[in-house]
Formats: sequence, structure tokens, C-alpha cells
Amino acid sequence: ESVKVIDVALDCGIEPISFLMEERQIEGIGRDIIARCPNVPVYTASREILASITGFELTRGLLCAMKRPPQKSLEEVLSSSKKIAVLERLSDSVNVGAIFRSAAALGMDAVLLSPGCSDPLYRRSARVSMGTVFQVPWTFIGSEATQWPDPGMSRLQQMGFKTAALALRDDSFSIDDPLLAKEEKLAVLLGSEGDGLTNQTIAQCDYTVKIPMYHGVDSLNVAAASAVAFWELRAR
Repeated sequence: ESVKVIDVALDCGIEPISFLMEERQIEGIGRDIIARCPNVPVYTASREILASITGFELTRGLLCAMKRPPQKSLEEVLSSSKKIAVLERLSDSVNVGAIFRSAAALGMDAVLLSPGCSDPLYRRSARVSMGTVFQVPWTFIGSEATQWPDPGMSRLQQMGFKTAALALRDDSFSIDDPLLAKEEKLAVLLGSEGDGLTNQTIAQCDYTVKIPMYHGVDSLNVAAASAVAFWELRAR
């Protein structure tokens, strides 16, 4: 959804199937997109008709259906990665998309998602990410709940990654601790919107890390916290 996201997807080699756009956008924001894909069908109607069909305003003027790219293996995603994000049970598609945008902008090499996470290629995630879900290497680490945190965590550690759980604990390291910056390969783990990381996951991590808070605020939204953590822990 949106010209920017579709352009990024096309630049990354994602294959379009068809477009849905408002009539007024054929010679508007959709013009250059149509020119890029001359053999792709375009379905169109007025904004009012499209809204009456779906019951709400479905799109910001332009949607594209695309073929889903094959999911990469863990080894493919991590083969040249040094700093990665691992998302545990993040079900909110907006948060997932926002984290991908921060990961791309702030130097993360890849994103892994545990079973139970929202799909990054869901329409809303892709839009909020501004297309970075097509740019940042990612994959699911395990296909079933029984595969996380084990053997998923063990596989990360076998590939040389130290793991840092972002969690509110009295024994946590500060996010700017020099020990973290010295790690050559580091995985930053972020937990679900409500409960955070599970105790089992935290117990298996090499570090527990927190972002210092002020004025009695106990935590940030997971997407905001990810941006702070990625900036501080980025490769230098």
C-alpha cells in the first residue's frame, strides 16, 4: 500500500500480480508505477465505490498484490550479520513494521521473529515499515511455539551470537554499558507488547539490558524502545 512501499518492493525484485487504485490515481500517484509494470492488470473504481465494497476506506489510493518471496533460512539471513533484532510474540502489525523501519535506519543487519509474531508482509506492517520489510533480511526462527526459545536460542548461540534481553530487572546492564558495545555479534531480544520477554527467554540470554528511565516512567513502547536500543548498539 502506497507508492513509496510499492516502489521499494519493486526495487527489491518482488513480482507484482495486479493493482487496485482509485480512478483519479491512474494519472496521479499511480502513473509512474503503472509505467514500471506495463503488463500488470490494473483494477479501478471511484473512492466511493471502493469504500462501499469494503465497508471502509481500504487504501491511500493504491494497492498492489505481489507474489510472496520464498522465506529465507536462518543460515541465509545470518551468514553476514553482526547486529540483529529478535522479536518474541509481537502480535501488533504496526509495532512490527515500526521496528523494521528502525532496524533499517539504525544499522541492524537482520530481524528474526519467533512463532506468534505478526507477519512482516501483512499489508499494514509493510506500509508502516515504509517498505523496509523488503530490504532488511528476516525470517521466522522456528515454525511452532515449541521451537522457541529452544532450540531457537541455542541455534543463535551456536552461530556465535551473544544475546541481550531488553527487560526491566534490577540486575540489568544499562543499554550504554561498554561490554555490550564490545560484542562482535549481538542479538537484541524484544518481547511482546504487554508482558515483554518470557522468563525462560531472559534466563537463557547472556545479558539483561534496560534503557534508563526518568520522571517515574517505567518503560517505552516496544517500537520506541527498539529505536533507542538499535541506535546505541549499532555497529560502529
